[in-house]
Amino acid sequence: MRPSIERFLRYLEAERNCSGLTIKSYSEDLESFCFFFELEDGSVPSPKEFQPTDLREFISAMGEAGYARTSISRRLATLRSFFRYCLREGLVTQNPAKPLRNPRKHRKLPHFLSGEDIKRLLSAPDRSKPLGLRDRAILETMYSGGLRVSELVALSDGDIYLDEGLVRVLGKGKKERFAPLGSYAVNAIQEWRSRRRLAPDVIEGPGAPTFTNKFGKRITDRSIRRVIDKYVGITGLDPRTSPHTLRHSFATHLLDSGADIRSVQELLGHKSLVTTQIYTHLSTAKLRDVYERTHPLAAKPTG
Repeated sequence: MRPSIERFLRYLEAERNCSGLTIKSYSEDLESFCFFFELEDGSVPSPKEFQPTDLREFISAMGEAGYARTSISRRLATLRSFFRYCLREGLVTQNPAKPLRNPRKHRKLPHFLSGEDIKRLLSAPDRSKPLGLRDRAILETMYSGGLRVSELVALSDGDIYLDEGLVRVLGKGKKERFAPLGSYAVNAIQEWRSRRRLAPDVIEGPGAPTFTNKFGKRITDRSIRRVIDKYVGITGLDPRTSPHTLRHSFATHLLDSGADIRSVQELLGHKSLVTTQIYTHLSTAKLRDVYERTHPLAAKPTG
């Protein structure tokens, strides 16, 4: 095994022109692999003796030892490269690392606001001023429809059906869907439109941008971020709050209130249900927290 590794490292240096640091990294990963399978006499089985089950055992041991997913993935990549080289050189008849998959990355739970925090955020804009009305309408629309920022800024008047309480949005992959608008969002949009002034070169009608900047031009993604940051600062909410937090909160609150996950998937415009399932973890975590705070036998015994 070790002579094959030496040949592989020379190949990396001579033919692949890898840096010394890269070669050192490969060498350390492969030495760790050899150490794991080292026999009592200090020898290591030859490359052709390894099967996918052996490599899975090695990867499993790394996981049990507490190695980070990134470290495990890197060593897997090293093994794939090494055994691919061995296959090319005729040292093995099959690549035992090929069937292996990288460990699943840990998905961070998205940050969301409670119902009370949402109320504080939505009531923060000054409705006596035109831009305050606009900001209120932006916040209400994003939360009411679960819209992405890109979907919000692209809205034109012809996309909004106030009587039906619907807004037509163009999501990822140019996939069209209709998102709901609650009465608060409908009223906020109506108030904003009554005070909105479009730029001289913008014509009223279906193509007019719904949300504009102070010059009457279509608002930008960056401006939406500034709007959120402004009211997060005013209300003292969690600084992690971003435009996407309103979308996360929309989905979480629906599931908390009993909506089925398929419906939430449709409302969010997710292509895959797997993407939507992250919000079920949020709801489960919340239920667990409630249980531990309220159930008399939930707390761990002391002493």
